[in-house]
Amino acid sequence: MTSNHISRRSFLGRSATGAGLAAGIPCPVRAAAQSAGIQPNDFIVKEVKVYTVDSGRDHEVDHIAAIVTNGGWEGNYTLGLRYPHPNWSNLGWLDYAKSQLPGKSVLDLPALTSQWSPTMRRLGQLSYASAIDNCAWDIMGKALGLPVYRLLGAYRDRVRAYASSQHLQTVEAFVDDLQRARNEGFTAYKIHPPWLPGNTVDIRLDIEVAKAVRKAAGDAMPLMFDRVGGYTRDEAMKVGRALDQLNYVSYEDPIPTSDIDGLVALTAALDVPITIGEFIFSPYNYGEYIRRGAVDIVRFIVDNIGGITSGMKVGRLAECFGMECQPHNWGGVFDHAVHFHCELAMPNNIWFEMTQPQGLSDRAYFKDRIRIERDGYVRAPVKPGLGYEIDRDMLDKAMKSVER
Repeated sequence: MTSNHISRRSFLGRSATGAGLAAGIPCPVRAAAQSAGIQPNDFIVKEVKVYTVDSGRDHEVDHIAAIVTNGGWEGNYTLGLRYPHPNWSNLGWLDYAKSQLPGKSVLDLPALTSQWSPTMRRLGQLSYASAIDNCAWDIMGKALGLPVYRLLGAYRDRVRAYASSQHLQTVEAFVDDLQRARNEGFTAYKIHPPWLPGNTVDIRLDIEVAKAVRKAAGDAMPLMFDRVGGYTRDEAMKVGRALDQLNYVSYEDPIPTSDIDGLVALTAALDVPITIGEFIFSPYNYGEYIRRGAVDIVRFIVDNIGGITSGMKVGRLAECFGMECQPHNWGGVFDHAVHFHCELAMPNNIWFEMTQPQGLSDRAYFKDRIRIERDGYVRAPVKPGLGYEIDRDMLDKAMKSVER
């Protein structure tokens, strides 16, 4: 008898091109593509480019990443020249993408953007990974005729929205903003308190704002508070105790995220949940905060951690620890969209963050708009990919240049 013995190590460790366990686990997107008669070659990247487009706002321009496959599908995502939270530059994205992507399949997404290598786990990801990841998901959705959240595994088809304020300057401005949001159908509200000259804060003013908004909102409306890391430990504790008395449901980034000991003290002392994650720049860095009790509600920005794929990793990590995950939706249409798809696929999510005022980030070159309905929810997109279609005629009219 001929022995076909395969060791445990070789069975588990063979590459996806071999006969090991990895090859035996089907990629759902790959399997669906095969069922639909789509050829593997159709997913091969043939071109990468960047559109520079007139935004229609005060002579500002938008940069849009575009990855095109042999099958003719184009994936797009906003290409911010700078990510403000980690202070990363994206100026080299096109050259990097051209050097890495042509000839490779978007179905092999982990190989294109993985951060598992020891160097990346130690030093952090490339800033270029997120746009690549998001474009790839857009392509896969368009190829299969499904919105991305359906590929991720749909949990719901709508998410309750909260109105997320600008950093307004007066108590009266916040109360007026709250009332406008309620009139539009919002059932929850988040305060971004004032920044004073020199990026300083005044906790007395912040507490006054929190009290006035609670009084105007009534006792039942969920309220949130985001200081964007601006307090000292002592200031954060004083404001947090006020938020406890006012029954706020989230206290976001009260102190710098790097101060883990301070966050541990806040979570232990306060009833209001401490929400952390916008200033964490790798999915592998979340575990320390959860393990040490430095966070109650987990948050992420996909641009900071490697795209939709990494966002779902963080969401599932939080789920496994019984924690709510509250992605950041702030920004333009694509920024809202990528986080929305994660939210629709996560059982441990409650909220959709809607930048205020609604429509602030609308662009003429999109056919679709993101809006809440009168019941305070945002419905899932029905179009394939990221779900918010670019109007190609309007895009061509707004085009200033195409870099290849």
